[in-house]
Amino acid sequence: MRHRKSGIKLNRTASHRKAMFRNMVTSLFKHERIQTTEVKAKALRSWVDHLVTLAKRGDLHARRQALSIVREKNVVHKLFEDAPKRFGSISGGYTRIVKLGLRKGDAAPMSLLELVTAESAGASKTKKKKPAKAKGKKPAVAPEAASPSAEAPAKAGPVESTESAEAAAEAETPAPDIQEEVEPSAETAPAEETEPKAGADSIDGPTEASTEEGKKED
Repeated sequence: MRHRKSGIKLNRTASHRKAMFRNMVTSLFKHERIQTTEVKAKALRSWVDHLVTLAKRGDLHARRQALSIVREKNVVHKLFEDAPKRFGSISGGYTRIVKLGLRKGDAAPMSLLELVTAESAGASKTKKKKPAKAKGKKPAVAPEAASPSAEAPAKAGPVESTESAEAAAEAETPAPDIQEEVEPSAETAPAEETEPKAGADSIDGPTEASTEEGKKED
């Protein structure tokens, strides 16, 4: 039974597996990135985290523990110099895995394992926190900005409609009274004046003059 035996065997013996991970960790700290299968990259993360923690501690005992895993002194020296500056502000998450697709031949999923800087890790954390703050502010500001604009058209709408209705009513009412008064006066006045004048000049005028002349001659 496999009680209290965590980790993955990778179809290798313990000695073979430890030697493989030592070589992979050494290559990772030397070149800062390696290409391997996805399963090996996930298993190598624990080795990288342990060595970076020793390098951040930085004492003599931590250096000797790192040398028992990484057998190249120049790689350990480089790790202990760069780790406090590079990983001092973060605790954990020192590596990144990027999937590359399937390998030709056996179709094994390949991935790229690389070291992460403190700036990129801090920027990813701040980007995730910013949208949460913006979402909390929006509901408090939106109703205040929308309330005056919603009230303004509601107040102005009925006033304009009543004024336009009163102006239309006033403009329509006097128009029929003026037309009724003007039209009959224009038709009847010339008819009453012209008829008696035309009759007086044509009939009464010549008869009176002719009778007076006849009386004088007599």
